Amino acid sequence: MILWVILLVAVIIFSWSNWNPVEVTIWDNLVVETKVPALVIISFLIGFLPVWLYSRGVIWSLNRKIRSLEIAAKASSVSAAARESDREEAERQEEAHSEPQPAPATDPAPAPAAVDTTPTVDETPAEEETRLTADDTAAGDAPAADDRKPTQDTTASS
Repeated sequence: MILWVILLVAVIIFSWSNWNPVEVTIWDNLVVETKVPALVIISFLIGFLPVWLYSRGVIWSLNRKIRSLEIAAKASSVSAAARESDREEAERQEEAHSEPQPAPATDPAPAPAAVDTTPTVDETPAEEETRLTADDTAAGDAPAADDRKPTQDTTASS
């Protein structure tokens, strides 16, 4: 805006100081008599208008491309969201059609008391299992490698 105001002030000052008639020969038999400021303004518009119209056309074309890309991006994001919601709905329907899980009891069952696994005098264990817990391994109570029972290979060898 400031540039246009400065340009307008310059044209007014130029016109005030150069208000002289001029003859312009366009063709041999066509002569135009005009004032200098009119000639300067017409020359400026002849040079400026084509460039300005071209730039406005480029801006308009780019804005159309931007709008079409924005519409395509919105459509793809909406379709992606729709696919996601369809997938979630299908998962919910699959869960609803699968076997219903038993509802948890309102009163939790009491924890089982610690069971004494030591054999009594009248019963002898056939095979004793060694079970490790996180507490046993942290405390260093893990059995030695030779204390563990070997496992039998059940695969058939040929």
